[in-house]
Amino acid sequence: MACLLTTGRELPCKDSVGGIKAVYLADYGTLGTLTVASGEVTAISGTPDLFQFDVKGNSNLEQAITSSRENGTTFYEQTLNLTLTKLDLATQEEIVLIAKARPHVFVEDYNGNYFLIGAVHGADISGGTIVTGAAMGDLSGFTLVFSAQETLPAYFVAASIITGNVSATQIAP
Repeated sequence: MACLLTTGRELPCKDSVGGIKAVYLADYGTLGTLTVASGEVTAISGTPDLFQFDVKGNSNLEQAITSSRENGTTFYEQTLNLTLTKLDLATQEEIVLIAKARPHVFVEDYNGNYFLIGAVHGADISGGTIVTGAAMGDLSGFTLVFSAQETLPAYFVAASIITGNVSATQIAP
């Protein structure tokens, strides 16, 4: 079977920036059926509550492509590193719940893109810290590492899916 290429790619303008603006967590299995057109989720049949976590700096999304000629397999390891500044009891209690779950995770970047990691299998907290810091300028907060393995890279997501499902409930540390 031939796996044919379909196009090339031009060098883009220098008009994008790095960084994550917010992350939205949804309970596993609440998305329902995804409608995907050309790699973008354009609709969901479920009505999930999306819980918003605002972040700034030190947070990123990386997707590693693992492809094996010997095994005939390809999958994508999606890794989301989050830094939540300031220690507080309410956030710690929510992290305890998140660590036991495997949520679907939507990521909003500073270019206005939304991505969905753990679309099929959910995402797990695979590591993290609760840290006080040592020096005055050190992090006093939480670091979380979410991991998901999927057969496709993280889907792009239409903004209307996020805005139509965001919960008003948010911790104010």
